[in-house]
Amino acid sequence: MSELNLLRQTIHFEDPLPLQSGASLSHYDLVVETYGKLNAQANNAVLICHALNASHHVAGPSPDDPKDIGWWDNMVGPGKPVDTNLFFVIGVNNLGSCFGSTGPMSINPESKEPYGAHFPVVTVEDWVEAQARLADRLGIRCFAAVMGGSLGGMQAMAWATQYPERVAHCVVIASTPKLSAQNIAFNEVARNAILSDPDFHGGNYYKYGVVPKSGLRLARMVGHITYLSGDDMAEKFGRDLQRAVGASDEYKFSFDVEFAVESYLRHQGDKFSTYFDANTYLLITRALDYFDPARRFDGDLSRALAKAQAQFLVISFSTDWRFAPERSREIVKALLDNKHQVTYAEIDAPHGHDAFLLDDLRYHGIARAYFEKIYEQIETKIGST
Repeated sequence: MSELNLLRQTIHFEDPLPLQSGASLSHYDLVVETYGKLNAQANNAVLICHALNASHHVAGPSPDDPKDIGWWDNMVGPGKPVDTNLFFVIGVNNLGSCFGSTGPMSINPESKEPYGAHFPVVTVEDWVEAQARLADRLGIRCFAAVMGGSLGGMQAMAWATQYPERVAHCVVIASTPKLSAQNIAFNEVARNAILSDPDFHGGNYYKYGVVPKSGLRLARMVGHITYLSGDDMAEKFGRDLQRAVGASDEYKFSFDVEFAVESYLRHQGDKFSTYFDANTYLLITRALDYFDPARRFDGDLSRALAKAQAQFLVISFSTDWRFAPERSREIVKALLDNKHQVTYAEIDAPHGHDAFLLDDLRYHGIARAYFEKIYEQIETKIGST
């Protein structure tokens, strides 16, 4: 097993980036991590697109903190399903995020203060445009694969239609062609938790030296409930009471933490509020809401995906009620309507939406086999030239 060959860099772009909203970023930075080596033909590159609260740090220990392991480390690395001995893997932090790329915490060149609430709303399609410019900078004309789970899967789909000639394989995991009304509602509740926090200050809380922690905590708690399945929560917590060893198992008849699941949610919310930016949460959940490639085609997803040229791998999980398997099957049907090549797997797993981040032999076995096939195609193409 070879080294991960992790390289982190911040890449600056001077050319203005027009956004779907009509706004524009005059210049911007993208923080990028790469793993493995780009081959001489530059055709073994895999772009990993992150979901809501993840970043460029996909695999291995962080250069800044050895305890900070990449968010998809069980999927990407030497000898793993996306094998960095074979592929040149790219993780990029999207615009609007809070992990180094240009976002609300960055300095607005016009005001010389943090953008805050003035950072423009961005969309999945805007992210793909920025990623395409990054690919140009790295000398990559066509990705061997663009891959993502959840919101990352939306970006992979957008790549297949915005730049069909630049994607050989599109890997869409635990995703959806658009959010349901229920999903938009969950996002709205989470956003309102932030917007109503007295420390939010209209999005310009940086200059007050405060963080809307209460809003962030509640937003994360709401989100986290949707990432787990009912069965998974029942198995992990049941109705267990949160008690110190030897303490009474009687109810306390208070509104303090009473059940184990309450303690878990508060812990997740507290942790999230220490590292994530509230404005970023607003931006990224709105990007989720807006994604709907069929909207310009009178709601016809088959027409929306007609010009895709990539081969597809689509994976869903049986207990994922946030992005349910039937939504993945909509994507598969639209691809088959166009006679595109698609492999579909529906994994019976108990972990809800979070299953795409966890270890599952069947899930990882499918991903491994698919990427082995991609590498065989790369080798065949190299051998024929």
